Amino acid sequence: MESFSLILAIVVVTALAFDFTNGFHDTANAMATTISTGALKPKVAVAMSAALNLVGAFLSVEVANTISKGLVDEAGIRPEVIFAALVGAILWNLLTWLVGLPSSSSHALMGGLIGATVASAGFGAVHGDVLVTKVLLPAIAAPLVAGIAAMLATRLTYRMGRGADTKASEKGYRAGQIASAGLVSLAHGTNDAQKTMGIITLALVAGGAVAPDSDPPVWVILSAGLAIALGTYLGGWRIIRTMGKGLTDLQPQQGFAAQTSAATVILASSHLGFSLSTTHSVSGSVMGAGLGRKGGVVRWSTATRMFVAWGLTLPAAALVAAIAEWVCGFGSWGTAVVAVFLVASSAAIWKISRREVVDHTNVNDHDTPETVSEEPAGVVTQAIAAVTPPPAGPSEDLSATIPAPAPATADPQAPSAASTV
Repeated sequence: MESFSLILAIVVVTALAFDFTNGFHDTANAMATTISTGALKPKVAVAMSAALNLVGAFLSVEVANTISKGLVDEAGIRPEVIFAALVGAILWNLLTWLVGLPSSSSHALMGGLIGATVASAGFGAVHGDVLVTKVLLPAIAAPLVAGIAAMLATRLTYRMGRGADTKASEKGYRAGQIASAGLVSLAHGTNDAQKTMGIITLALVAGGAVAPDSDPPVWVILSAGLAIALGTYLGGWRIIRTMGKGLTDLQPQQGFAAQTSAATVILASSHLGFSLSTTHSVSGSVMGAGLGRKGGVVRWSTATRMFVAWGLTLPAAALVAAIAEWVCGFGSWGTAVVAVFLVASSAAIWKISRREVVDHTNVNDHDTPETVSEEPAGVVTQAIAAVTPPPAGPSEDLSATIPAPAPATADPQAPSAASTV
């Protein structure tokens, strides 16, 4: 019984560690716009987001119930299975954070849980209907719905603001960005914090600590909310910087429309118990807002790289979790090996990240021309945040390639520049 209590405690701590990584991994979804446009100082922005994530964690438990009661068969789950699932999700979160890639923490958790469950109890322990209706379909529908809503909202915004003073309008929309970013943070708390609540509740049910079909206990809700809030406050600066360099170029009006549309989709899905990705929703709304402005473009090469990463999230996390579950199956020493591997891998990733520190002091720094030429423009927020229109292309700006004509001289006998060469 003592060893069981120990593994259950390890699972709860690991789940909260995942929740922490979820917080700093997804901070960019809510706050990259306000940080990049200067509407809020970086530290103020992440503090506001952290507080609203904590509040959002108490608003609903529908998503938590989807995970703890619906996705997999509770009867075939052991605490070690939950631990293996979390290992897969955490490592994927850390790897994508290291490279500044805004992938889905939600799908990393889903993939880890599915992979570990299949390795332990077979495919029959996964409820395929729930996986399709409440995970896979929302993953496809969320960016489409948010994108269409943002595109329409952007066009309406520009139509309503036609003829208005540009500076006054941008100032007003920056204020609107603060409000909409707060709404996204609140929505993130209602959706993502609940996933950790669900996974902890599932572990408690598997360990016999709570009855099957129970809602998350209050201490689980509080601890999950605090963990994601702390991660959010520390800020996923690497992903915020990446999101500031590339999917499209948005003005404040577009950023406001994108965030409001994404928040609406996330809150609606939380109410319905759909475990969608905030990253997918925000990215879809950003692309929609980019297309909603006349002359706006989406950099589809960057979008394609992002789509590929989204497609890899579920299987990659599932594979790592399945391997971890296989090792845990050897007994206590196997679980210890997996735990040591997780800690060592996390420490190594953090050490590698120190080679190039990104924090609130340099999150808005631009890459050098050499870096830009080597790495295609990044992912969501210059996307979300650029205030200026897209730079002119070669066909639009020929001044850089056509030399200026030589000034006329007063003396016709003066030698020309060509004759002096």
